[in-house]
Amino acid sequence: MPRTTPDPAETISTPIPLTPAAAPAPPIAAPVAPAASAIRWKVLGAMLVVLALWASAFIAIRFVGDAISPGPLALGRQLVGTAALVAVALIRRPPLPRGRTLVLVAVYGVLWFAGYTLVLNLAERHLDAGTAAMLVNIAPLLVAVAAGVFLKEGFPRPLVVGLLVAFAGVVIIATGGVGAHADALGIALGVLAAVLYALGVLVQKVALREADALSATWVGCAIGAAVLLPFLPQTVVEVGAAPAPAVWAMVYLGIFPSAVAFLLWAYVLKRSPAGVTASATLAVPAIVVLLSWALLGELPTVLGMVGGALCLIGVALSRRASRPRSS
Repeated sequence: MPRTTPDPAETISTPIPLTPAAAPAPPIAAPVAPAASAIRWKVLGAMLVVLALWASAFIAIRFVGDAISPGPLALGRQLVGTAALVAVALIRRPPLPRGRTLVLVAVYGVLWFAGYTLVLNLAERHLDAGTAAMLVNIAPLLVAVAAGVFLKEGFPRPLVVGLLVAFAGVVIIATGGVGAHADALGIALGVLAAVLYALGVLVQKVALREADALSATWVGCAIGAAVLLPFLPQTVVEVGAAPAPAVWAMVYLGIFPSAVAFLLWAYVLKRSPAGVTASATLAVPAIVVLLSWALLGELPTVLGMVGGALCLIGVALSRRASRPRSS
């Protein structure tokens, strides 16, 4: 009688086909995030605009010349800047600073928007735009020194080396950088402008821990304008008699290097490391020297450019962080 059941050996040797569930799953491709790249390009573009606008401020101040005095020019600039910033604040409705934060905003409004602007205008009566920009840009080094003293951040070797190099640059400018478009009083005023700038940045840094950036900016600008109000009668007279290009230069200073540049600066600072962002401003003096030569026909002396280069190298050295040794 023939067998009807299958042989176990034959059953074991028969290959079992793979089911679709047993097949290996294809690798999942990582999602592409084009938004991150777009944001980086926006930040870079905003930073370039800020550098160009801040560099152009030195040229515009020098361009106004004797048409509008330093005090009325500072007041007019802050009034225009305040109006532009308040218009933006009315649209965005940011919270206002209060209490101790408001006091800090008021202090840096006096130091930066009023004091620095007025002293820089005075300095550029005695300095070409390029030399003024190189002197003002020792401010980051002064901030680092103040942080070492008051914020107990110490004095690392790069800071000390940078301080010595920048000091040598200032000495060279003071002793050999005085030419047809610069004098000793202008150099002293340029250094004072850098000190006021540095103090303003230090106070602003503390204030922005709690204050909204837009509110702090427009309130500080308004307080700076209020401090400069004693120049209002003189401003009315001089602006009424000044040629139209000088008046438009004052309006330009208030809208673009003040309002627009400060708003873009806040945008960049929020999306990139503070050290990298601040170091980028070292490009401003180079832009100023080129614009001053092209538009005003002015250049610092050879020793002035050497001293200015040493100032900027000193600032760059002071911002170098000590790199740990690789294992």
